[in-house]
Amino acid sequence: MDQLVQSLIKQNILKTPHIIEAFKAIDRKDFVPEEYKNEAYIDTALPTGEGQTISQPYTVAFMLELLQPEKGNKIMDVGSGSGWQSALLAHIVGPKGKVFGIERISEVKKMGDENIGKYNFIKKGIVVNLEMNAENGIPQEAPFDRIIAGASGEEVPKAWKKQLKIGGRIVMPIGGSIHLFIKKKGGSFDEQAFLGFAFVPFVTKNR
Repeated sequence: MDQLVQSLIKQNILKTPHIIEAFKAIDRKDFVPEEYKNEAYIDTALPTGEGQTISQPYTVAFMLELLQPEKGNKIMDVGSGSGWQSALLAHIVGPKGKVFGIERISEVKKMGDENIGKYNFIKKGIVVNLEMNAENGIPQEAPFDRIIAGASGEEVPKAWKKQLKIGGRIVMPIGGSIHLFIKKKGGSFDEQAFLGFAFVPFVTKNR
């Protein structure tokens, strides 16, 4: 794991100290299926079942650096999957923060619960992992400091933009690009796009 983290640092992908610390503390091996444990530290996406994947470490690091999560943040993690990113975020936000994972596929959500549970984040109340459609966000828990999505959509749902705090950030794949949205006073957004990525599509219906 240390070799993978050092590689991401050398590539200038991992830069922020508390994000680097999270990558060192949360072992990716705990979030991949048994048959892929020996590939956990390779910088590639891996299957997690039900047609889903655990994202490439390079991509997760890139997105978290754009997101810039901070201690005490309330974060919505859409497409929480096997739980790795939710656990990384939980380590960063700490006991006064909250991560709301959303996973649409029941079997994948159960796996995520089990994996995140290895670090007691659910028991401690730092992570709440939900099985639901993410399109409408979680209005009862808004506003959020950060929103991140691990699956590609055509556009950011309006509900997410509404549920984000002023100054908050959304990081989401749209097509083959990662987009960063920063909410300004008055409710408008600054947007940047970063090309050259691939993601599984959003699941919006029951499987």
